[in-house]
Amino acid sequence: MAEETTTANEKEVRHHQEKVGIVTSTKMQKTIVVEVRRRVAHPVYKRIVTKRSKFMAHDEHGKAHEGDTVRIVESRPLSRNKRWNLKEVIRAARRGV
Repeated sequence: MAEETTTANEKEVRHHQEKVGIVTSTKMQKTIVVEVRRRVAHPVYKRIVTKRSKFMAHDEHGKAHEGDTVRIVESRPLSRNKRWNLKEVIRAARRGV
């Protein structure tokens, strides 16, 4: 009986998905659009095809800029289309002259 209560009190560890992509838009307030590309084999022709998906992510402090490579992590729904949070900026894009 004592063993059951200790396991119930332990915090449940959840593993959220993480994706790495390139920021394509920062035109919204506290929201970035991240394009994630992946290479998969075509189901019929077996050729390597590049597929892309766009995700809206929450950027509270405005750290990410267009062209940056970022890591986003899955979160609870924040708006109609936004289900990801910015975790870190992996590589900043070149800016300026």
